[in-house]
Amino acid sequence: MNNCCSTDASKAYPPSTPPKQYTCPVNGKKYASVQPKTIKHHIKEPWKWNAKSQGYYFCDDPDCSVVYFAEDGSIIEQSELRTKIGIKVKPSNSTVCYCFDVNMNAARNSPEAKAFIVKNTKEHNCACDIRNPSGRCCLKDFPN
Repeated sequence: MNNCCSTDASKAYPPSTPPKQYTCPVNGKKYASVQPKTIKHHIKEPWKWNAKSQGYYFCDDPDCSVVYFAEDGSIIEQSELRTKIGIKVKPSNSTVCYCFDVNMNAARNSPEAKAFIVKNTKEHNCACDIRNPSGRCCLKDFPN
């Protein structure tokens, strides 16, 4: 019997795994994947967004209007989000840690802020996969 006719759908075809990086349709650069659940927490009207079975990606280029994009070429821009994307706006009061609402100014001028974030990250007291628009830990974005 041919696999495509099997009654066990999980054996018919292997599930498609989206690539870990994909090219932004606007600036032509590759960016890392992001989970649909992250996007749902940042868009203005998540009940109107219908995530498809494909890869989604976060564009962190401050000069690009795109914030999220998908393999099918669809894009989500800052105007469609309820969250200001700190890496896109770059002022000193832009958010760097979304879990604890730490802005770039506090991160630069308060060593206690970074120590607090590091401690709470180690203790798993954060929700970077949802709160951070990139879906990743903010520590790499902290100023040195």
